[in-house]
Amino acid sequence: MIRFDRVSKRYSSGTTALQELSFEIMRGEMVFLTGHSGAGKSTLLRLLLMLERATRGQVVLGGRNLTQTPDRQAPAVRQGLGMIFQDHKLLADKTVFDNVALPLVIAGVRYADIGKRVRGALKLVGLDDRERSWPLELSGGEQQRVGVARAIVNMPPVLLADEPTGNLDPELSWDLFSLFKKLNDRGMTVLIASHDLELVRRMGRRVLVLSGGRLVDDVTPAGKS
Repeated sequence: MIRFDRVSKRYSSGTTALQELSFEIMRGEMVFLTGHSGAGKSTLLRLLLMLERATRGQVVLGGRNLTQTPDRQAPAVRQGLGMIFQDHKLLADKTVFDNVALPLVIAGVRYADIGKRVRGALKLVGLDDRERSWPLELSGGEQQRVGVARAIVNMPPVLLADEPTGNLDPELSWDLFSLFKKLNDRGMTVLIASHDLELVRRMGRRVLVLSGGRLVDDVTPAGKS
């Protein structure tokens, strides 16, 4: 599903973000990406979103070599990905319903189908009673769940998250990670960048550890394959 083959990323400033990075994530896996600030976690996710281009190596997503994919095809690639950010990125002037519906509107989904799909996503994240609320009326944890609903409303095969619990307390962080596990149990491939090592350990899933842009460890807990 996801494969990095000796991927390096060097910026024009001279900064090297990733160095000779190689790993593979199989379809249906849930994997955590950890490492210190500046280790390369966000750059790795941006390569999958085609927001950045690898300097060397190959980035393969669902059989498609993103290194050779033209920029004009980037929107089509992103439609197969759900992305969750630390700061929610919700539109304050739109209701919860409209925020979640946005990817469907952009994709040209029929209006008659949007309501059903939005309400299904909100029910999955436990916010089916807040569709007419405004983002600023919600708690931080609820806003993050709206971000999750928006990311999964079109049921992408791959879900990416960049430090999604950075602004949440431990209890809400655990609830959010449990939600990711539920999505993974439904067959979604999940890759989460997180600095919360204790929470990652509790999840008991595979962990890729970056340091200085290099993969320094790839740990699969006992009993997992």
